[in-house]
Amino acid sequence: MKQYKFLIAISMVCVAVSSCKKDFFTGINTNPNASENVTPNLLLPTVEGALGYVQGGDFSRYSSMLDQQVYGYQNQTASFYLYQINSGNFDNQWGNMYTSVMENNYTLLQESDANGYNIYSGISRIIMAYCLQLLVDNWGDVPYSQAFQANKQGTLTPAYDNAQALYDTINNLIDAGINNFSADPGIFTPGADDYIYGGNTDEWIKFGHAIKARLAIHQSKNDAAMASNALSEISKSFTSNSDNAQIIFGVNQTEANPWYQFGRDRQSYITFSNSTLAGILTDLNDPRYSIYIDPDNDGGGQSPSGTYFGGLPDYYGAVNSPVELITYDELLFVKAEATLRSSGDIATAQTFYQDAIRANMQKLGVADADINTYIAANGTLPESVSDAIAKVSLQEYIALYLNPEAFTLWRRTGSPNLDPAGTGDIPRRLIYPLTETQYNPNTPQSTLYTPKIFWDK
Repeated sequence: MKQYKFLIAISMVCVAVSSCKKDFFTGINTNPNASENVTPNLLLPTVEGALGYVQGGDFSRYSSMLDQQVYGYQNQTASFYLYQINSGNFDNQWGNMYTSVMENNYTLLQESDANGYNIYSGISRIIMAYCLQLLVDNWGDVPYSQAFQANKQGTLTPAYDNAQALYDTINNLIDAGINNFSADPGIFTPGADDYIYGGNTDEWIKFGHAIKARLAIHQSKNDAAMASNALSEISKSFTSNSDNAQIIFGVNQTEANPWYQFGRDRQSYITFSNSTLAGILTDLNDPRYSIYIDPDNDGGGQSPSGTYFGGLPDYYGAVNSPVELITYDELLFVKAEATLRSSGDIATAQTFYQDAIRANMQKLGVADADINTYIAANGTLPESVSDAIAKVSLQEYIALYLNPEAFTLWRRTGSPNLDPAGTGDIPRRLIYPLTETQYNPNTPQSTLYTPKIFWDK
């Protein structure tokens, strides 16, 4: 994975819980900042940069509070952590994903197709697939087939597509994107403007298969064939940490990682050392604790080193820290789970499980001796398949730090065993944003618990 830093101003998207004005957005309204005709080398970095901000911002914060990897300590975050959640909480998250990321990406896709820029066409389809996966896994049914059509058809109130059918759409987007890479690339091809892979189509193909592996494992409960499908997709995907799909941020304040910005601008709103995850790491004597959490400065100002704020240290909390989309260690955990679900082969799954722990710790810079000690203490799977899946999921939950996929993992497997932080049960989904319920009559009814996402069984 090459590190391509980008130069996009913070004004491009909202990164604090309530610091930006909410969008008047129905899910498909015309974006006045989107150009009708722009070269792909200008659109692609805008799309990827916005995706990094949106996932590393609201998607990461909200999911990490719901799955208790972090603690909502003050003001809006304290209320959210206790499930005092309303539809207005998600206006920015939904609006920025549809406008800053997906609408611009749709323009990139259309322009690239029309002009034969096939590498950009392929990348844009895989990005669209990834965005749809995030939306479906958090909201279920969402607009897609009638979205982004306001200019051409005047469709201001799009229908909501069925979530399970959208999984098929995601697979089809990836297949079409991979096919684009084998066509004539055209006169424009990506390089440094591709912040994720620098235009390397082999890596984009692996990323596409990684997304498909996620889709399969999400649907694998009581479905051995779907688990086998996950294994097949992983065999065509990442083979080392160098393949990781992530977005690296810059060193200037206007290029900063969204968690860094949040810690700088909303000090003590979220803390880390009092989270459920912190307790799990302590109980396991986990060497990642000091990489994930700085208890001495938690809730305070800038760290003594001056490189991060509060309780989130350098790997995830520095100005130029990455936002991880899908990583090699995640796929190894999926491989272990899929093996258990498809064949019940605990010995083989244990090898993948230990490899996953090792890959995650190596990525984080844990010393080999500490890795070996940890695996010796925690690397043996129980003899029961269900207990083995729970143990794999616990370690994957730890490894998926601040990644929205951790919330999906917990909903799928129930591991780790979390107690509700507020009144009622832990939410199973996000509710539709206020702007949608007000302006789009097609918006489904939802609560924090119903309807469950189709794979949540």
